[in-house]
Amino acid sequence: MYTPSISYRTLLGIAACGLSILFLQSSRLSAQVTASSNPATTAAAVPPEIAAFEKADAKQMPPSGAVLFIGSSSIRLWTTLAQDFPEIPVINRGFGGSLIQDSTQFADQIVIPYNPKMIVLYAGTNDLDYGNKTPEEVFSDYKAFVSKVHAALPNTRIIFISINPTAARWKEESKILEANYLIKNYALTTNSKDEKLSFIDSHSLVLGLDGRPQVKLLRSDGQHFNADGYKLWKSIVKPQILAFAKEDGVQMNTNGTDQN
Repeated sequence: MYTPSISYRTLLGIAACGLSILFLQSSRLSAQVTASSNPATTAAAVPPEIAAFEKADAKQMPPSGAVLFIGSSSIRLWTTLAQDFPEIPVINRGFGGSLIQDSTQFADQIVIPYNPKMIVLYAGTNDLDYGNKTPEEVFSDYKAFVSKVHAALPNTRIIFISINPTAARWKEESKILEANYLIKNYALTTNSKDEKLSFIDSHSLVLGLDGRPQVKLLRSDGQHFNADGYKLWKSIVKPQILAFAKEDGVQMNTNGTDQN
């Protein structure tokens, strides 16, 4: 049985994530009110992390044609992303506690303005956990994200990285497998030159020989990758992402700088 040892740093991280969740829940409620009252004039609340992205963009806009990584805390906490992908221009717009629908809601702020060549989306675990969504609802939210992005950026590839198993949310494993299957099947059958959808399966490759999450790859919260976890995750997803980047004509970096 996995029993996490909670450090002070972890407690701070949990508190920060909790605040993000509260702000996002408030924003979702505001968006619902917006849609039901006066969508033309009412603005949804903007969470602090989204506001911080907008402020940073106002100072220096990320390069057009880059590879945008977006989604929940696993993307936000990938602090070595630029170093791990020195070959391509990358943008990290992960935000803690987010559901897939949040990336859709804020696509006009932190997706579409960047005009990325490729989008790498990792989300869904929060949706199935405290979001209380079914695998079918997660799949529906994924399709809504695809529709939102491709309506504005039809030539942008959207790569979904499979929802990974974790010790803290092992009870959700059956739902994770179903959501992954629905999204993978849709991406593979829908992918074309006009509808660029891809799926990278890392789920089975981060499990141990016993078929369960490897605690040694996780932080003390039993949920997020530690440095070793990110090293393994990178080894799984990077070759495929770089192959798609080459296929889609992403401008390669010459010196590994100017990363966001």
